[in-house]
Amino acid sequence: MYKIVDKKVLNSGVTSLTVEAPFIAAKAKPGQFLIVRVDEKGERIPLTVSDFDREKGTVTIVVQAVGLTTKKLVALNRGDFILDVAGPLGLPTEFGSPKRAIIIGGGVGCAIAYPQAKALYNMGVDVTVIAGFRSKDIVILEEEMRKVSNAFYVTTDDGSYGEKGLVTDVLKRLLEAEKYDLVIAIGPVIMMKFVSLTTKPFGVKTIVSLNPIMIDGTGMCGGCRVRVGGETKFACVDGPDFDGHLVDFDELMRRNTLFREEEAHACRLEAATNG
Repeated sequence: MYKIVDKKVLNSGVTSLTVEAPFIAAKAKPGQFLIVRVDEKGERIPLTVSDFDREKGTVTIVVQAVGLTTKKLVALNRGDFILDVAGPLGLPTEFGSPKRAIIIGGGVGCAIAYPQAKALYNMGVDVTVIAGFRSKDIVILEEEMRKVSNAFYVTTDDGSYGEKGLVTDVLKRLLEAEKYDLVIAIGPVIMMKFVSLTTKPFGVKTIVSLNPIMIDGTGMCGGCRVRVGGETKFACVDGPDFDGHLVDFDELMRRNTLFREEEAHACRLEAATNG
């Protein structure tokens, strides 16, 4: 059992939960994830470590309430317990030795981009952060990301905050004006795809963090397989970070929609049972 010691509602659909997990906090690194099970009847879901505090023995996850399990998670409060939290899993991000980096977060992906920017900033790297959202009302972690970046940009689809447009608009402008050693993109698959297409002509190393359908998180089930450079990889043990210029994003998008109907049915069934 893992106790929730803090809860913050970041916007109407996204919640931050900080959990007591000293053994996980002691080993967690940027880029790694956890497998979480809410209760005995719950499914296992992967959630990236958004932050960790080794002294306090806590890890923070950011949850977007879209399916049955994530809705159960965000309904929990400080003092409640999560049944299972396993991790840290996956390979930590290999940054190399960049001098200038651009970190891009799309929507809730900013929760994963934040520890990446924080780690690089603390390494003395010149960090630029681009955060993209649909509108101003769903912007998250702006203050936190500003503190770990040398330059910070916000884009919104509707122009209600920051620059109107896509993260790739800002990215292309920056790449045309200056030289960067590294780009990390985390967010919707379609966003990561077009970030990778934008950086490729400039020859900039581009890392994307993939979160496909996943069950056990140890490479046994094969549910998280992705095609990278024409080879089959498993996001849970070979990733979740991959070279964005080699990922088959179209296949990944198709696979991520496989159980959408079943998820919707589970939510309807839960609502009918409790309502």
